[in-house]
Amino acid sequence: MAISVFDLFKIGIGPSSSHTVGPMRAAAQFATALREGGLLAQVRRVEVRLYGSLSATGVGHGTDRATLLGLMGEWPDQIEPKQIGPRIQALQECRELLLGGTHPVPFEWQRDLLLLEENLPYHPNAMTLIVFGEAGELHRDTYYSIGGGFVVDEAQAQAGQLDQDSTVLPYDFSSGEELLRLCQRHNLRVAELMLANEKAWRSEAEIRAGLLKLWDAMQECVTNGLGQEGILPGGLNVRRRAARLHRSLQELGKPNVIGSTMSAMEWVNLYALAVNEENAAGGRMVTAPTNGAAGIIPAVLHYYMRFNPEASEDDVVNFFLGAAAVGILCKKNASISGAEVGCQGEVGSACAMAAAGLAEVLGATPAQLENAAEIGLEHNLGLTCDPVGGLVQVPCIERNAIAAVKAINAAQMALRGDGEHFISLDQAIRTMRDTGADMHDKYKETSRGGLAVSAVEC
Repeated sequence: MAISVFDLFKIGIGPSSSHTVGPMRAAAQFATALREGGLLAQVRRVEVRLYGSLSATGVGHGTDRATLLGLMGEWPDQIEPKQIGPRIQALQECRELLLGGTHPVPFEWQRDLLLLEENLPYHPNAMTLIVFGEAGELHRDTYYSIGGGFVVDEAQAQAGQLDQDSTVLPYDFSSGEELLRLCQRHNLRVAELMLANEKAWRSEAEIRAGLLKLWDAMQECVTNGLGQEGILPGGLNVRRRAARLHRSLQELGKPNVIGSTMSAMEWVNLYALAVNEENAAGGRMVTAPTNGAAGIIPAVLHYYMRFNPEASEDDVVNFFLGAAAVGILCKKNASISGAEVGCQGEVGSACAMAAAGLAEVLGATPAQLENAAEIGLEHNLGLTCDPVGGLVQVPCIERNAIAAVKAINAAQMALRGDGEHFISLDQAIRTMRDTGADMHDKYKETSRGGLAVSAVEC
């Protein structure tokens, strides 16, 4: 299967790529199919069934609201986040859903939106959408939100098509070993190889413009995060910290504690906190490669752009391309879904990607880049996904800051070496996959284990 950098990085909304962005996309696809099939005007009732992890933590992740907005014809990269609350409130008050944005259908929240404990066979993040007409059921489809905003329907899942893109790439690779071999054979850097592959979909100018648009969205997310204070929604009473930390850092006349390294680390923390606080509040952001881990890559890239006076837009492009190469390997050979393999698939993959992107722009050889990614992933193996209250707040926000610093350290360690190392990236990814398979479901985005229950017990 062919995966583009723009599959891994998508503009959307918080708080979750798998539980918010994916369900909204699935529901919007469903509404579009009804319109194109000539069924929209015949619909008299709609029913939403959420299964597995979407049911267990869906309310805290906004799955219910996202699905209904998708049924109303909204898409995560286009909807204005500030409209979500008022539109959901209006739906609850008038009890009428504008299916596809045009066709009014009665909607009773408790009757028509069901949270079911059972799991469907292909993935823990499953949902079934059903519409009824005067004579009974008109149409249904089941969707799986497989991480990072990726969605497949029942037919694709049954056919094993977890990614239906069959584009032929000039330098296709499915392992780190293949990636390194291709780079060596064709004398290419990782970013150069990725750019050549991306040209199978679009021109170099379009690639560049698209990646810089992603960077603009990341910068806007940080800016928005720095400008907001108060309590995050959801009931945990988690207070935003980014704005206060930003003021504190701006007041410093010189680097704190023992020099620029400690000061830089605080800025990295700041950027990650700002992004993930915005995510927790349902703001606009970029999946990188998921929302739960969306602060890591922006924090590391902001760090590079701020502390390197020679940084340029070319570095932004190469950073994304280098990071995406590793993200492709994680997705192909394991998972980037917390509901499937735990947080190692989200934060671990993002840490490895950020380390690879930073290594690329710092001049790493392909072997050093692979080493940086392996270090970043290896030291997140076994990480559970246990959000307290089903909200992407505790421990998720701080976890992004810690992983961002870890990614920078991984890149620095790899650049001090020659690329030779004991555990390969392929081995680390396989270990992530196997560890995820062994991990109890309560540690995989269900909020039924780990910190999610420890916090309640305490």
